[in-house]
Amino acid sequence: MSKTLVAYFSASGVTAKLAKTLASAIGADLHEIRPVKPYSAADLDWTNPKSRSSVEMNDKSFRPAIANRVENMEQYDTVYVGFPIWWYVAPTIIHTFLESYDLTGKTIVPFATSGSSGMGNTCSELAPSCRGAVMKNGRRFSGGARESELRAWAQAL
Repeated sequence: MSKTLVAYFSASGVTAKLAKTLASAIGADLHEIRPVKPYSAADLDWTNPKSRSSVEMNDKSFRPAIANRVENMEQYDTVYVGFPIWWYVAPTIIHTFLESYDLTGKTIVPFATSGSSGMGNTCSELAPSCRGAVMKNGRRFSGGARESELRAWAQAL
């Protein structure tokens, strides 16, 4: 088994495509982080302050339930964690994922997709959820990033 995992949450499919390309580029295993309750288009309406995503992102302690777990997480040394940028940070489900495992001694590498937003405070906000791990600086990619670009980034870490 690979000692590297690419885990990702994707609400619209953009991050899923990037995560699959990254996993292929670096020979990693792939895991989709799936919420117990999938997000609908109405849930993702960031212009509606009462939408599910708006409510969740306005409460930093909110932890959406995850429907699936990584089998044998202990086998992985490095975990790339991918997500769309929501409100300049990672969606709260990423905290749920990271806090669900003993990450002691692992390297966590965040990566994100966004139409225009950068990583913002993502890494500093994720750090408390990565107890015992080394967190690398993350990077935002466009949804169409090429395998060669992703491989070069991963090799440079």
